[in-house]
Amino acid sequence: MRTRLASRILAASLIPLIAAAGCGVRPSDVIPAGDPPSGRIAPSTSTSTTITLYLVKNGRLSAMRRPSDRPLFQADTLALLAAGPTPQEQAHGFTTDVPPQAAPFTVTPKPAGHLVVTLSTPAGDLSTLAVGQIVCTAAATAPESPAQITLIGAGQSVGPQNCRK
Repeated sequence: MRTRLASRILAASLIPLIAAAGCGVRPSDVIPAGDPPSGRIAPSTSTSTTITLYLVKNGRLSAMRRPSDRPLFQADTLALLAAGPTPQEQAHGFTTDVPPQAAPFTVTPKPAGHLVVTLSTPAGDLSTLAVGQIVCTAAATAPESPAQITLIGAGQSVGPQNCRK
């Protein structure tokens, strides 16, 4: 009796195994998939990123890298110029010529690598260093290196300009 019961249990467990083995992958010819991937690489989704700001030290523009816990929009990065250097950056002699009233900023991409940065103050009232800070920081944050950047604010415009470090 035990032998019959064991045989039935064994047979019952083999039936699904045999049925599953018959559902294998069938051989096929090569399947065309088109061209390989191309284009820009998507930004990293890691928890830490670095942003580049152009601050002023000894009357000259200087690129500063700041860690950030998330990627920032271009306008947010420019707002950091108006907020000024961190205490640590100040201790190393860095300043900003971008007035706090210049924020908020908007950044509009135009054809042929041209960016238009709109600020909240008259663009013509900015110092040469402030214009350079905004132009170089906007260029550093652009997904594609723009050739020209124009600043617009309160009906005044400056540029188009390149980043001249």
